[in-house]
Amino acid sequence: MLTCDNDIAQDLTELFNYLTGYSQPPRYRKILTSPYTLKKALLEKIDREIKQHSAETPGLIQFKMNALEDVDITRALYRASQAGVKVDLIVRDTCRLRPGIPGLTETTQVIGVIGRFLEHARIYYFRNKGEEEYFIGSADLMTRNLESRVEVVTPVEDPKLRQELRLIIDVQLSSRKDVWEMQSDGSYIERKDTTGKKTLSSQETFIQLAQKRMAAASKHQQARLRKKLLNHFHNRLKHRD
Repeated sequence: MLTCDNDIAQDLTELFNYLTGYSQPPRYRKILTSPYTLKKALLEKIDREIKQHSAETPGLIQFKMNALEDVDITRALYRASQAGVKVDLIVRDTCRLRPGIPGLTETTQVIGVIGRFLEHARIYYFRNKGEEEYFIGSADLMTRNLESRVEVVTPVEDPKLRQELRLIIDVQLSSRKDVWEMQSDGSYIERKDTTGKKTLSSQETFIQLAQKRMAAASKHQQARLRKKLLNHFHNRLKHRD
């Protein structure tokens, strides 16, 4: 992790002191760590989304990860969906939650992205009544990650970096290629493109983005082009239909 955030840097310094045996488990300023604070914090944030959910301020939880296995987190997401909170899950591998069950998970969708690259990123997003929260880190939502290992999840607060995380989530959720949708019985059906147009998968979209960034970097125009490309892909998402 690379950051110039002083609080996060201090948190990580104290984390390494703890790992090397120089101190007791500290109370961190920003990061969430397992086995001490991460699971509790995620459960609290899910419950907060349930409490804040209303017609005027609808709740939204979006997770991208390798696996959803932990029983407590899964039950909390069931409660959120049952309360009407929109739950979007991008899960590459194991997923205990079943979407589309009447009266229980009607507001939940689960997709898997299968393409050229092995999906391995973790992003945790909470709408939080407009005070949005984005987190990235090493932990999947598995009991072994949350209770038996040292893992770190950190908030992402910079608006430009949040915009990039938003792009990843939106592109993958809306992609019509190389996407498999979980059914209520746990089976998967490949999402079909019914537009009749040639479309890119999410991975192909990000490959294009990376190639254009490389070209821009060689001309010392990366920052300006990044903003232009992000705006382009966001506009494309808005008008994709």
